[in-house]
Amino acid sequence: MVHENLCFNREGKVKMKLAHVIVRVFVPVSLLMNVGCELPASPPAVPAETNNHPDASASYALYAPEKVDIMPLTELVPAGGTQGAAINLYVSLLDAFGSQMKSPAVFRFELYEYVQRSAEPKGKRAVIWADVDLADPASNNQYWRDFLRAYEFRLPFEQAGGQNYILQVTCLCPNGSRLSSELMLRRSE
Repeated sequence: MVHENLCFNREGKVKMKLAHVIVRVFVPVSLLMNVGCELPASPPAVPAETNNHPDASASYALYAPEKVDIMPLTELVPAGGTQGAAINLYVSLLDAFGSQMKSPAVFRFELYEYVQRSAEPKGKRAVIWADVDLADPASNNQYWRDFLRAYEFRLPFEQAGGQNYILQVTCLCPNGSRLSSELMLRRSE
């Protein structure tokens, strides 16, 4: 009987130690797991309507044309074959980020004689062409060259021998802004 008592005590101590380890390890772990899993008291509010205030649409103004650029491909082309002399003009519109873009606009082209050794090199106006209105999609697509991300215009022009010119491009944008750029065209030799 004494022997049975000793076995029971030994087994009881082992069971007590095991229970003590379980409590010391698993209770803190389960507390830590439950702390991070609490659900929010109420779901976040979702607005019923979109915000269409004028301030919200102001961010779109960054994507309007801010600069007109006459590309270096622009050149005076002498008369040849069945075509008369002309200016091949390539114009790109740039937004606030400097990206080339397509936009409805009215383009005005003017050509001035170049005056050498002058504070104001733009001399007498030689030619002004009719405005090109690119407000509707058909006319806009007619002049747009997607591979260049620019507009291409062919301006007929009879060049006076040996004369350099200044080409001025003005872009009238739908938002009311007026953008302008100039490029010196050298005579073809």
